[in-house]
Amino acid sequence: MTGTRPHTDGGVSRRLLMLMSVATGLAVAGNYFAQPLLDLIGRELRVGPSAVALVVTAAQGGYALGLILLVPLGDLVERRRLAVALYAATAVFLLVSATAPNGTMLLVSTALTALTSVGAQVVVPFAATLADPAERGRVVGTVMTGLMLGLLLARTASGALSELGGWRTVYWVNAVLMALMALLLHTFLPRLGGDGGRLTYWGLLRSTVAMFRYEPLLRWRAGLGALSLASFSVLWTALTFLLVRSPYGWSESAIGLFGLVGAVGALTATVAGRLADRGHVQVVTGAGTVLLLASWSAVAAGASALVWLLVGVIVVDLAHQAVLNSSQNVLYALRPEARNRINSAFLTAFFVGGAAGSALASLAWAHGGWTGVCVLGATLSAGTVVLWVLERITVNRAAGKLSKTSVHQGHDPAPAASAD
Repeated sequence: MTGTRPHTDGGVSRRLLMLMSVATGLAVAGNYFAQPLLDLIGRELRVGPSAVALVVTAAQGGYALGLILLVPLGDLVERRRLAVALYAATAVFLLVSATAPNGTMLLVSTALTALTSVGAQVVVPFAATLADPAERGRVVGTVMTGLMLGLLLARTASGALSELGGWRTVYWVNAVLMALMALLLHTFLPRLGGDGGRLTYWGLLRSTVAMFRYEPLLRWRAGLGALSLASFSVLWTALTFLLVRSPYGWSESAIGLFGLVGAVGALTATVAGRLADRGHVQVVTGAGTVLLLASWSAVAAGASALVWLLVGVIVVDLAHQAVLNSSQNVLYALRPEARNRINSAFLTAFFVGGAAGSALASLAWAHGGWTGVCVLGATLSAGTVVLWVLERITVNRAAGKLSKTSVHQGHDPAPAASAD
């Protein structure tokens, strides 16, 4: 199915860009609202701690399936309709969660909510497609800022709303907001047809997996993204363990407010995007990986010094955003007709890395305390530096071979499109 592509010479208006940014943030936030409320949910629904913890697992699993099964559809069907349908479905499933009479129903509705909340990952490449090439970095950075703010502030908002009206209030409010987003996206998004040609749905999924084989940069950037989010997740998973004990001894509500600190780093995504637009995308990636590694020194010192902990958290978030935003700019320039499939493949690896980081953080804390957590985070961050260096060596070597071949054949050497 194909639709009418809009005229995009004027780029993306500020109003539309803000709408897309807010929409992505609200969609991803729904997967994190339950985390600080598990105890309340368990008591009301009479579900044990181990069983109610499955709510988090259901959200992660549903989101992973959505990335694989639904996001690639953006290359096949009319994208505004797809985005609106996913946001509307998410609103419905949130209502089911708000009225869930038992733990089983909450688990099912949570998984379905996460499945359709990948509408956020349809909106991001949508924004990249609408943007002029010269402003793509800024546009993607702005939308991703909204997404990361939703991820980081969800716990803070969840705690505040639950104190006002109980844990169900969180789901009621989010359902209304997602329904509103569906209406606004339908009103303001232009029609944008998929470019998948005559691909069938199963052909589309096979093509998504095949992207790893045909696009070397996707493999490199998927590895970078996975390690970066793993390092990020190690910090945010273990942070609660540190802050509840001496010398901090913070309450759960105070810990939730710590997300505001992370938001400072997330707000720098647009800066990384603007640098990418000026041709410095590789510098942004390299600087991001080095900063990510260096940040763990401050995080380690934060075991007993709040100032260093604050610095470490901000720099980790800033560096992670730089790696993510620059990687998306590199990947979105590869094959515009396959942008959603590339996004699906990249983000699947990205969130697998995040889930692995969370799991490893618990083990590191159990066996090595905060020192073990910092060693793990620094090791994963060092991996991003190594991968970026290897990518640059490999790409530059391939570009050199292409240049020599072109000269020998009597042609002007063309720059490799993927070298940027």
